[in-house]
Amino acid sequence: MLTKRIIPCLDVTLDGGGMVVKGVEFVNLRGAGDPVELAGRYDKQGADELVFLDITASHEGRRTMIDVIERTADAVFIPLTVGGGINSIDDINTILKAGADKVSINTSAVQNPAFISEASDVFGSQCIVTAIDCRRNYDLEDDKTTVQLEDGSEVWYEVVIYGGRKPTGLDAICWAQEVESLGSGELLLTSMDRDGTKHGYDIPVTRAVSEAVNIPVIASGGAGNIEHMHEAFTKGKADACLAASIFHFGEYTIGDVKEYLRERGIPIRT
Repeated sequence: MLTKRIIPCLDVTLDGGGMVVKGVEFVNLRGAGDPVELAGRYDKQGADELVFLDITASHEGRRTMIDVIERTADAVFIPLTVGGGINSIDDINTILKAGADKVSINTSAVQNPAFISEASDVFGSQCIVTAIDCRRNYDLEDDKTTVQLEDGSEVWYEVVIYGGRKPTGLDAICWAQEVESLGSGELLLTSMDRDGTKHGYDIPVTRAVSEAVNIPVIASGGAGNIEHMHEAFTKGKADACLAASIFHFGEYTIGDVKEYLRERGIPIRT
């Protein structure tokens, strides 16, 4: 059985001077610390991987902060995924040379799906993570995949881009399947409805996407305690859990999470 991964996320903005920030539903950002310092801390605590997202790069039409990536990569000895403003093969090459092991593409993938195939052909599918940001849409349509919520109501999940600023009309579950067929090696699935709320991961969409594809799915958005991660693995069928604020603000360590999950029978890397 493949082990499950625990992945801290560093959301970074240029406006914040290259510092880590955390918000709620992609807005109301507050400072959370220096990315290099946090990266080193999580490496020592035993994180399986690290995700670095320049969350305003696409919206601002600029390239990712290479200098910050280089310093962050130098601080860790675990796989590093970098995303934000990646639009070309040259962008990917630059980020990998800066020390990243994988790249995460989101807005550019939606706007040009062939970019996923091109990138996976050049660098290998194991290097390409497609990020899917989505939110619940209660206006049901015949051509959308209906997902039942915990209260019995039904929704479909709409893909959003530019840091959640622009809805696309894309069905998140259908898009996940297309992304897999185009060659992406992994999905980073973020529920905008849950992001930063600490109410738990969006289990319905996590489970629906995990069951629809054969590539690993990283659950993101809403982690407020250790139990939420257990739910994402068991009920949501996720392959990895990404979290930010519960780690950044010292509520839990990576060790706390792994011990809790291991005691409950979840296969976790030591």
